[in-house]
Amino acid sequence: MTVKSTFACAALALTGFTALFFVGTRSGPVMAAAKTATTATSWDRQAAERYLDGREIWWQGWDRAQKDHGTYCISCHTQAPYALAQPVLRKELGKAEPTGAERAMLDSIEKRVHMWKDVEPFYPDAKYGPGKEVESRDAESVLNAVILTGYDARRGHLSDTTRMAFDNAWALQSKSGAAAGAWVWQNFHYTPWESPESEYHGAALMAMAVGEAPDNYRDDPKIAANLAALRGYLHSHYDAQPMLNKVVLLWANSQMPNLLTGEEQSTLIANLKSKQRDDGGWSLTDLGTWKRMDDTPLETRSDGYATAMIVLALEENGVKDAAVTRGVAWLETNQDKTTGAWPAWSLNKNRDPKSNAGPFMSDAATGFAVLALDAKR
Repeated sequence: MTVKSTFACAALALTGFTALFFVGTRSGPVMAAAKTATTATSWDRQAAERYLDGREIWWQGWDRAQKDHGTYCISCHTQAPYALAQPVLRKELGKAEPTGAERAMLDSIEKRVHMWKDVEPFYPDAKYGPGKEVESRDAESVLNAVILTGYDARRGHLSDTTRMAFDNAWALQSKSGAAAGAWVWQNFHYTPWESPESEYHGAALMAMAVGEAPDNYRDDPKIAANLAALRGYLHSHYDAQPMLNKVVLLWANSQMPNLLTGEEQSTLIANLKSKQRDDGGWSLTDLGTWKRMDDTPLETRSDGYATAMIVLALEENGVKDAAVTRGVAWLETNQDKTTGAWPAWSLNKNRDPKSNAGPFMSDAATGFAVLALDAKR
């Protein structure tokens, strides 16, 4: 999550570029007329901020998100993308101070970091089943470090609170077994953030946080053994990962060099480009082997989350070519003009978009679209 990228807003100059694009529908892509863009396209930063802030306000008010000591659960789909994108949007919009929702989120995270031994896990075993306390505790520790590092990287100094968050996370890092070097991750069988493959996803995010942390944190001798174990895990488990996890590692590689070998990086980038759709976007359906719990068919259209993650990872690794240009153009032209959000659909269920959980994937898509469009600059 380079905070430049920060879990990564300018317009794309398309002068003289003639694009043939497709508009997705539920029945498939429909060809739209080719047109020549003579001026830069843009996107609505204020609408994106309103959408994300509104979703964060809803999250904080949802009874399932409220935890002990007046704190909130960190969600990979809503709160984490909000935390990464909001500082970018505030800078773009010239706002010096966090919104009320942003400040409440940060206060909650900092409170839980300082009260780490006293706060309850998000999912206690007694209520959610054996192992859930460890899973939720481990995942929270990593996300706390990721989010707080994003803010510190913008300030150019690693705060004592963020160091404490890292300490909390390193203390929970697995020391043995197949997951040695990683963290036992939250698993409710909800892809992509709360499922068996999420363990690798979370470890890659931790590498990103360490890489972008200011004050040369990655070179601190105190974490040398932890970092070596993390690198070892990411390398040894790479081949078995769905492509989405490999994209997250590619993003982390931009801040923590040599997480990927040169051959792995070039092969991955080529594979990603081969999966780009005719409209310039990417679809989550193509980035893994997924199956919905309710047996409904997966959406196959280009979506904001897959497109933003891939564009962000490519940009941050210095890729500037036609594939990235077309991906940026897709992001700039597929923001919902009414809500400010980018489209994305659940890999787990055919969710009602008007329900509370229906927009979860759009929450993530919107946060990461902001990061990708910011990284373009």
